[in-house]
Amino acid sequence: MLHEIDLSRADLNLLVLFEAVLREGHVGRAAARLNLSASAVSHGLGRLRRLLNDPVFLRTPKGVVPTARALDLAGPIGLVLAGARGVIATARPFDPARSARQFVIGAPDGVSALFLQPLLAVLRRDAPGVDIRLRQLLPPAAARVGATAWEPALAELEARTLDIAVAPFEGVPARFAAQVLREEDFVILARAGHPFAAAPTLPYYCAASHLVVSMTGDANGFVDDALAERGLSRRVALTVPSFFMALAVVAETDLIAAVPRGFAAAYAPRSGVTSSEAPLPLPRFRIQAVASKAALQDAGIAWLSNALLAAGTPADAVSPSSCDARPVP
Repeated sequence: MLHEIDLSRADLNLLVLFEAVLREGHVGRAAARLNLSASAVSHGLGRLRRLLNDPVFLRTPKGVVPTARALDLAGPIGLVLAGARGVIATARPFDPARSARQFVIGAPDGVSALFLQPLLAVLRRDAPGVDIRLRQLLPPAAARVGATAWEPALAELEARTLDIAVAPFEGVPARFAAQVLREEDFVILARAGHPFAAAPTLPYYCAASHLVVSMTGDANGFVDDALAERGLSRRVALTVPSFFMALAVVAETDLIAAVPRGFAAAYAPRSGVTSSEAPLPLPRFRIQAVASKAALQDAGIAWLSNALLAAGTPADAVSPSSCDARPVP
């Protein structure tokens, strides 16, 4: 009986309000998202505080921040809302041709460059009213590529501030669904006429001045690990926060840089930059599109996941209609 009484006090709209305020971090923006007045949202937050026996959100000069209890509840509330949306979606199927929804995708810039243009072509053809909000994913400071590098993105997926994240994920927890879009390795970029392009040997590679793409400014990466295994090192003269910036700098300097092969194939030729095979074996990374299993109960997010698979996978690797992606050999 206690559970029945508790549920009778609950209002699903309060959970929707919780999700909107958590996503926006601001009462006014949450009100605009929900087509409510700011006072209505404030009143709803008061009811939510009484229901959860917690302040839920604390005011700051720039908006509101969630309490520890609110962060703990973000995942379970997301599951409840995703389940409710899934039930509604079965009664009103998602129609991409008629939808005017907005989806949020997170990806590092070197990854988004691989799928963005094909995805826009899919939207232009099949879902002209759907809008995409692309956010650059940044690994935490000092994080290396691996199982923990993209944990903040997983937290955002559970909080529903991201609908789908695309990155070189490893060890994705079972509560998430992951589709492999492609496998990527790295090639070396140099300006046209650079001596390394004519003789891409390991000794010259080590002697050259390097540019490293690092969102945190950390100059040490997986290339340095590969060199260290051979008792070698290199000089990193510059770090920049994006692959597109790296491309522009390499085109005008004697610096060389390791970038994803797909990124180089798409953008290096038009920038007058050459790409060469790395003079030592470098790791391969699986680019995966990840969403929470709860979110995929939403037919719109499930459709977007399939659209990303079609956009991000090389044509000879997997059929665009397939939902069972396989790594590229």
